[in-house]
Amino acid sequence: MYKPIIGITMGDPASIGPEIALKALLDARVQAICKPILVGDAAVFRQIASLLQIPIRIHAVEQVSEAQFVAGEADVLDLKNTDLSKVTFGEISSEAGNASFEAVTKVIDLALNGEVNATVTGPINKKSVNEAGHHFAGHTEIYAHYTQTKKYAMLLVEENMKVIHVSTHVSLRQACDLVKKDRIVEVTELLHQGLMSLGEKNLKIGIAGLNPHAGDSGLFGTEDDEEIVPAVEEARKRGYDVEGPVPADTLFSKAATGYYGGIVAMYHDQGHIPFKLTGFKWNAEKKQMDSVKGVNITMGLPIIRTSVDHGTAFEIAGKGVASPDAMILAIESAVQLASNK
Repeated sequence: MYKPIIGITMGDPASIGPEIALKALLDARVQAICKPILVGDAAVFRQIASLLQIPIRIHAVEQVSEAQFVAGEADVLDLKNTDLSKVTFGEISSEAGNASFEAVTKVIDLALNGEVNATVTGPINKKSVNEAGHHFAGHTEIYAHYTQTKKYAMLLVEENMKVIHVSTHVSLRQACDLVKKDRIVEVTELLHQGLMSLGEKNLKIGIAGLNPHAGDSGLFGTEDDEEIVPAVEEARKRGYDVEGPVPADTLFSKAATGYYGGIVAMYHDQGHIPFKLTGFKWNAEKKQMDSVKGVNITMGLPIIRTSVDHGTAFEIAGKGVASPDAMILAIESAVQLASNK
């Protein structure tokens, strides 16, 4: 069976990133479908494996070609870029930010050079990255910059909920200004491509309204009539099965049942909140997440990038309780995309 090589970044070394990466590599499902190689500092992974008693051996390499891909062993492309004395679990620091950023840019290079078939990213802390002098809003923007990609979008995937966004890391005021016909058509096309790549049979796309009741014929704002309706009409002309603008409170209820193959959200929280209600399960008694599921895929890139759709979880970093569920799902999605590329 074809097993693609998947480059997996360690994420922020002060976060749960290294922990969930190692736990994922011990999962039989991951070993069965791909050849995983971690990208980051081997010393960070050794520290985590020892501290949390994760039964895995760290095999540091300088080239992907040196990886052995042996069960019970983690091949790490060792960047040797973290001073552990300057990194504390759960704390923001330029040291951690720089180490996580360099892991991302390295895995992008590996993919562009064809040394890995797909990339998966662990969680980074945006403030730490920016304190290190790398001024990006997040992974999506880093990937777009280093691959010179102009048209891209964030696609979130978890069971029936597949959500792409017209805008993401901007203020709500800016997000309203970015609801434009051309951008909506663009992300609709990217969503359709993503659904095809993921093997989705249902290609019906629901497009969210921006305002309450999708504007209610201009009573609650004009953006729905002036920008979204023309976008829906244009998407139909191009052959896409689309419906909208649909009021968001109705749209996501229908999406959860599988009525739509995918949906277009107008801004970050409009898409993320219902998505995380689907995949994130909070245990009130234990005061921690029982399960954190969901995959973030960057559409429009010349390379494959998937990611966990949760943050650094600083509050539980180094405690050994982080779930690798989302990381395993991100790896599975990367393999699927690589196989269908």
